[in-house]
Amino acid sequence: MAVLAVLIPLLMLGAVLALGRYEELLLPAEREEAVPLPPAPAPGPAGTPAPSPPTPV
Repeated sequence: MAVLAVLIPLLMLGAVLALGRYEELLLPAEREEAVPLPPAPAPGPAGTPAPSPPTPV
């Protein structure tokens, strides 16, 4: 019985580690770093109209 008390947790740990490796193979993590967005323009003074969008050429 003492042998089972030692073997069962070790087998469960091995199963969890194996499932983790399987998940990494099945769903690989994104290795690309996210490109940060440029900062938003600061708002103009109050009462200034918003700039018009650029016209297509």
